[in-house]
Amino acid sequence: MKTILFLLFIAIPFSVFAQQDQPRTVEKVDLKKYAGVWYEITKIPNRFQKHCVSGTTAEYELRDDGRIDVINSCFEKNGNKDDAEGIARIVDKNTNAKLEVSFFSILGWRPFWGDYWIIGLDEDYQWVIVGTPNRKYGWVLSRTPQLDTDTMNEIFQILKDQGYDPEDFEMTKH
Repeated sequence: MKTILFLLFIAIPFSVFAQQDQPRTVEKVDLKKYAGVWYEITKIPNRFQKHCVSGTTAEYELRDDGRIDVINSCFEKNGNKDDAEGIARIVDKNTNAKLEVSFFSILGWRPFWGDYWIIGLDEDYQWVIVGTPNRKYGWVLSRTPQLDTDTMNEIFQILKDQGYDPEDFEMTKH
């Protein structure tokens, strides 16, 4: 019994700390405004985009069932365009700021979902910062292929405030 109490005494503060240490999502996302084409401005390099050398975009289209169709596109070194089709589901329906995405399906069943948290969003939906609870992944997307220096400085400050290191991000060529 003492061992169980000791483990609870240790585990509870760590779980509370882990929850507090996660990035904060924005208060509310209007998915109708969010839908459409976004250009990737910068990202934390990852294995599933390793083949992408330029022109990375994400397109979101709302579905009647409440989910979101996702098409991520990029150009490979040989000039070929690569499209990855997926689906997103809303995890936090109060804010619409926590989603999960899946790009893998077996006969309609999707066993793997990845976190997609909106942790920064321009009030006019001109740019967005997407992160994950563990900060392993991160993206900055924009309605245009480039953002000005002042806007990028604002975004990098938000990333820092959210516990990310802007130095971990690499710029995307368009």
